[in-house]
Amino acid sequence: MMQQHRFGSGGRGGGTRRAGRHRSRRSRTLLLGLLSLAVLVAGSVSVHHWFGTGLGTSYAAAPAPRSGHAAAPAPAASRHPAARRAPHPSASPTPPTPATTRIPETGPGTFVTAQADGATVGHGRTLLRYMVEIEKGIGIAPEQAANEIAGILAAPRGWTRNGVSSFRLVSSGPHDLKVMIATPGTADALCWQGIHQDTGGEYDCEVPGGVVVNLKRWIEGSPTFDGPIHDYRALIINHEMGHFLGHQHEGCPGPGRPAPVMMQQIKGLHGCVANAWPYDDEGHYLSGPPQP
Repeated sequence: MMQQHRFGSGGRGGGTRRAGRHRSRRSRTLLLGLLSLAVLVAGSVSVHHWFGTGLGTSYAAAPAPRSGHAAAPAPAASRHPAARRAPHPSASPTPPTPATTRIPETGPGTFVTAQADGATVGHGRTLLRYMVEIEKGIGIAPEQAANEIAGILAAPRGWTRNGVSSFRLVSSGPHDLKVMIATPGTADALCWQGIHQDTGGEYDCEVPGGVVVNLKRWIEGSPTFDGPIHDYRALIINHEMGHFLGHQHEGCPGPGRPAPVMMQQIKGLHGCVANAWPYDDEGHYLSGPPQP
């Protein structure tokens, strides 16, 4: 009790005032400490909120690489080979491309007639009604191929430009010829049977009553033809249909000029420029010197 009393009132200069000053200092220290703690807590809450809702959302949307390095912006899909190769899901399957289609060497030798009919194209008095037949099991949709061939024969630079010929796609009834797409082995057999021509598993031919298209050429095109596969298919149809109309082979008319459609372009261009059509835009027939 005496010690407590001495601490409270004893000593020089008045113990009570010193104790009051000490209490005041302790109060200010405690107050400053509480204020500092409040600032720290508030800062902690703010930082947690920013990382938790700001960066956290971004991380979920675009995960960082596992190596810990910052992720670089993804290159545009059109510039990235893998992105170009990666197929996007679609409601309907994409038709096979030349790079992914497996071409069988031979097939059963039996055909499916495309169930497709078209209007007469051209104004010539000589009407040719044609069917399109596809060898079974080769992965070609008959109706799709028939419509593509019909579009080729209807093109303004095609054989209707001669003013003599017109064409009509039919699926049954009377017809003048067939356009058959067949495996290399079957095409060889048909060409040999029809005209005794050895096509070597590589070429197309025109036979009595029809045109035989080698599946390999229909899918792959030709290494001498620099253009879309549809253009090379146009060359096939126009060349063989030209034979059916009575045209013979022609050669290159000169360096840099369009190759005639009746030129065997797959065997070399000889200075000419690859061309799929018998006529130019002005309606002039693109000819060359006769060839055997």
